[in-house]
Parts: sequence; structure tokens; C-alpha cells
Amino acid sequence: MKKRVAIPVTNEQLSEYFGECSHYEIFEIDGKIVDRKTAKFPAGTVATELPGWLEEIGITDCITFKVNPKIINLFASKKVNLFVGVPIDSPQNLIEAYLQGKLESDEKIIHEITVVTNNKNR
Repeated sequence: MKKRVAIPVTNEQLSEYFGECSHYEIFEIDGKIVDRKTAKFPAGTVATELPGWLEEIGITDCITFKVNPKIINLFASKKVNLFVGVPIDSPQNLIEAYLQGKLESDEKIIHEITVVTNNKNR
């Protein structure tokens, strides 16, 4: 099954905040890495528009560290899987962990996002 995985990058590492990166590394995968590209999001794009943009360019999965809880809900409405709380590392190391099924989320980040979301919904 073909997949296109996006990783937001700043200084050759996973960006700390989704939407605040210099570019995205895009990996096309068909069992193994088939192609690697760089993509910059269109000028003037705000973070809440990024899930739609990623869907438009055919992204199936996005690996990120921190993300605004509102954006998580936007991803839920798109056909893009979101991996949140993934420790900061190089795109190559992250995609290798993804291919091996070994991506792990930082529980502190998941808790931080969950607590913020739950407190705002009360």
C-alpha cells in the first residue's frame, strides 16, 4: 500500500511545533522508501489550513511533536493520520522508525494536549 508521509522540519530535525517549520520532508513509501522530496507550504497559509493542504498533496500520514488540539480535530476530518508527541530527531531516523512500526509518543506531550483539550471542552 502506497503512503506519503510528511515530517515538519526545522534545522534538519523534527520541528517542535506543527505549522512552525521551514519545510516538510515528504517520503513516498511502497513497502520501503521510494522517494524523498521537500515541500514548502504556500505563503500566507496559517496552521489551521495545513491539514487540508497536506490532504490536497496526497499525504496519508504526518509525524509531529507538538500540535494545537484544534488542529488535531481538523486532521480527524481529513484522510491524514497524525502521529503526535514523537520525540525530536532527524527525518531519516523518524521515517525508519515509522517503517519498522517503532514510532513512540512522549506521554508528557500527549497528556499536555489531552489536558488542554479536556479543560477547554468543560
